[in-house]
Amino acid sequence: MTKYGSFPGTRPRRLRTTPVMRRMVAETRLHPADFILPAFVREGVSEPVPISSMPGVVQHTRDSLKKAAVEALEAGVSGIMLFGVPEDAKKDAVGTPGTDPDGILQVALRDVRAEVGDELLVMSDLCLDETTDHGHCGVLDDQGRVDNDATLERYAEMAQVQADAGAHVVGPSGMMDGQIGVIRDALDQIGREDVAVLAYTVKYASAFYGPFREAVGSSLRGDRKTYQQDPANARESLRELALDLEEGADMVMVKPAGPYLDILARVADASDVPVVAYQISGEYSMIEAAAEKGWIDRERAILESLTGIKRAGAQNILTYWATEVARNLR
Repeated sequence: MTKYGSFPGTRPRRLRTTPVMRRMVAETRLHPADFILPAFVREGVSEPVPISSMPGVVQHTRDSLKKAAVEALEAGVSGIMLFGVPEDAKKDAVGTPGTDPDGILQVALRDVRAEVGDELLVMSDLCLDETTDHGHCGVLDDQGRVDNDATLERYAEMAQVQADAGAHVVGPSGMMDGQIGVIRDALDQIGREDVAVLAYTVKYASAFYGPFREAVGSSLRGDRKTYQQDPANARESLRELALDLEEGADMVMVKPAGPYLDILARVADASDVPVVAYQISGEYSMIEAAAEKGWIDRERAILESLTGIKRAGAQNILTYWATEVARNLR
């Protein structure tokens, strides 16, 4: 074969020749400790309830949730993030089940903490959307608008109740202005300086939340565009980051993950605390649906999506595949 000049003089393909070569030079590696498992626990059910839009994911009973927590622990997952689904009849305008010590989330926190102790981080969603009859993340004023400052009072009480129930980490996800500072103060006032705050710093008003609405039995009417971020905006994310860090966030999150890898990279570059990304329900369901159709290789697509999130700067990832992937990595 005729050679033209000295090209190719450099051959990057030498580092792609075999699986062991590719493994050795890989720049990004997934590890079981990277993962946090989101899990739903539903009040008043005797068997796990499959979520039709999230194949393989269920609304747990209290007993099946404990089993899922142990499985995550044994797989090497770092944490489990709990979402409570109360009975519809118990929802009200102010989300009373969210601050009731016997509300389903608080009961589940005690259950899981008793099961795993300090070996698995027990984390709690700190938001009102699962517990309000209108489905918004806060209380409403007389005009039907989410009242930011009245909501902060509810968040403060929720933080204290969740800490008392055993949460190692609380995750305020409502995108209310000032929520991190108020929650940090509320925890410190009851002597719970040990409870960490994972700030949902960047949370976009995304179309990819659809399956999650089924998972938590959402009562939402309308949308959350007045408090979640506009997908068109990027600089706004760094402003939110600066505010959350100033208010005392121990970790920060970008949500969703896949459609916002550029935002995740910006936040990771600017943050001096651990950065977490949430691979949300719609991201999960798209891969599962395409795999079920035979259009993509399921296992490869899962690992590629997670590798991309970590490569963009996430130290930890909330993913519904946490236990499965962690097992396969061990």
